[in-house]
Amino acid sequence: MPIRINSRIEGDINGTDERQAWQDEHLSEETLAVLDQDSKLFLHQSMSTPCLNAIVSAEGIYIEDVDGRRVMDFHGNSVHQVGYKNEHVMNAIIKQMQQLPFLPRRYTSQVAIDLAQKLTELAPGDLNKVLFAPGGTSAIGIALKLARRATGKHKTISTWDSFHGASLDAISVGGEAVFRSGIGPLMTGTEHMMPYNSYRSIFGEGETAAAKTLDYLSYMLEREVDVCAVILEPIRSTDVQIPSVAYMQRLRQVCDDYGVLLILDEIPTALGRTGKMFVHEHYDIVPDIVVIGKGFGGGIFPMAGIVAREHLNIAGDISLGHYTHEKSAVGCAAALATIEYIEKENLLDHAQSMEKWLLFHLGELQKKYAVIGDVRVKGMLAAIELVSDRETKKKEVIGAEKVLYECLSRGLSFKVSSGNVITLVPPLITSITQMEEAILILDQSLEQVFTK
Repeated sequence: MPIRINSRIEGDINGTDERQAWQDEHLSEETLAVLDQDSKLFLHQSMSTPCLNAIVSAEGIYIEDVDGRRVMDFHGNSVHQVGYKNEHVMNAIIKQMQQLPFLPRRYTSQVAIDLAQKLTELAPGDLNKVLFAPGGTSAIGIALKLARRATGKHKTISTWDSFHGASLDAISVGGEAVFRSGIGPLMTGTEHMMPYNSYRSIFGEGETAAAKTLDYLSYMLEREVDVCAVILEPIRSTDVQIPSVAYMQRLRQVCDDYGVLLILDEIPTALGRTGKMFVHEHYDIVPDIVVIGKGFGGGIFPMAGIVAREHLNIAGDISLGHYTHEKSAVGCAAALATIEYIEKENLLDHAQSMEKWLLFHLGELQKKYAVIGDVRVKGMLAAIELVSDRETKKKEVIGAEKVLYECLSRGLSFKVSSGNVITLVPPLITSITQMEEAILILDQSLEQVFTK
């Protein structure tokens, strides 16, 4: 099936000439045989099967493929805050497996209680009620159901271009065509608004334009009387859109004014990625529900959940989650150890200092390459937006994928977002020396693609 240009809005895709050329040049017959087996057995889907490569190990910030190629992983599906094969997390998992490998429903265990207690201590305000799930998409479903029950309403307002998971309810509130297109009728009552975008918008540019999106939200809420919640990513992780404090605080006020809940999806960004345990701490607001996942399980165990405000403990007569692996003893042990490691190793402070480092060094690349139209950084989450013209901000799409494959050849992996954004998500344990190596690879690759 031919690749449409709008298919490139989320991630590197698996049917382009650029990918085929990279595989032809770099992969051995042994690896190609593994990929062929995978392709024959798994259902094909964009950004997954057919796969790019086959890896045999992952440790620290590195993955290693069948051919022995070692690559710094600045993608990691946002699960590897504490690095791969983290010894503290692994030891906690092994100990829990030996003691209590599975927790049936109707029962609890001390490790689940300890994790819930830790989350309520970390979360601001009256975010005091917790529910776990086996994945972020499932946790989004819990949040949506809780919002409906709490308000007696069913509609949501989310933003175009957002991602909240891949299940039918999650893609309904999500706003990306690559997940929604061709699926058929989606969940009803899922309204959408313009996303925050301070540098490019149909409303113009800057904070005045961004504020107009909230004017439009108020306009919607005056007319959509059945809205239970507004749901959005406080920082959009894929292409790193960073709202201002004023925007987020006014969003909280708008929700309060119209009596709707504010659900913040921090699945890929909570637990230290932005230099705080929770992203909303940067904005001095308290959401009604915050959803977490991905790195929650220490890069090993699938683990997610919600933390909700005290007054939302109102659904005891229905099953909000009821997942088989909901209150997983092993998952709770992994998550608790992950938080312990982040605190013990002062990774929040490290992420904050690395933000300044990244802003400077990526800014230097921006001065060097006219194709870099914008650089956005929060903690250890960074975006380099490629444009064919800085004045018009027209996307440079094909070049982003070319830079990816050049970097992979040199030992660096990252995510391509929105078709033209190089998104860097390094593990929080990444050192200055390792970061210097990554920036050098990126510099060399940009030079190869855009100046040769």
